[in-house]
Amino acid sequence: MPVIDYPVRIALLDDHPLFRQGLRYILQALPYVEAVVEAGAFDELRGLCRQRVPDVLLLDLQMPGMDGPEVAQRLLEEFPDLKIIVLSMFSADKFITQMMKLGARSYLPKDADLDQLRAAIEDVLTTGHHFTPAVSRALVRGVQQPTRQPATRLPDPVQLTPREEEILRLICEGRTAAEIAGQLFISRRTVEGHRQNLLEKTSAPNSAGLVVYAVRHGLLDA
Repeated sequence: MPVIDYPVRIALLDDHPLFRQGLRYILQALPYVEAVVEAGAFDELRGLCRQRVPDVLLLDLQMPGMDGPEVAQRLLEEFPDLKIIVLSMFSADKFITQMMKLGARSYLPKDADLDQLRAAIEDVLTTGHHFTPAVSRALVRGVQQPTRQPATRLPDPVQLTPREEEILRLICEGRTAAEIAGQLFISRRTVEGHRQNLLEKTSAPNSAGLVVYAVRHGLLDA
């Protein structure tokens, strides 16, 4: 498991007070959590962020007056380093792909257990993302679906080393850096180095972008 050796501030945005209070109680028990702040509306959360940007935001998609995608877009415009994890009852591909493309770092069902939530928070804090198999599958299906827009020629795929291709496939399966390191018998730091090389070579903004790139260029066909 990732080691978090600094105090972490987590924010909750959800319009249900009881859900926020229960989640805050759970999160405060994590050893590295310094504070949990909560808000029931966008303006309230934005005010908290202006005082101090939290390390992680747990965001509900369904909010009165402003939906999750708009909230995420406006927050990331003002606080680009904010790491957003979506917690939602909606599991359809269109919601997952939309939020990941907007810049969310992970997407979890609202009935996720504590271990899943903790893993997502720790991976987002240490690697910048938590890429679940559900997110990976949603992005792959989204790219494979036909579109009504005219097709445009994709740039030729970049040259990847065999090890980079291997790590890319594992990222697309939703494996964490720790899992990839264990499977390939290499260090986590080496995995992160390869992932960074992949991001630079493909110009992908994040791991979601790597999946899109891999599917569009047929790198997962084998």
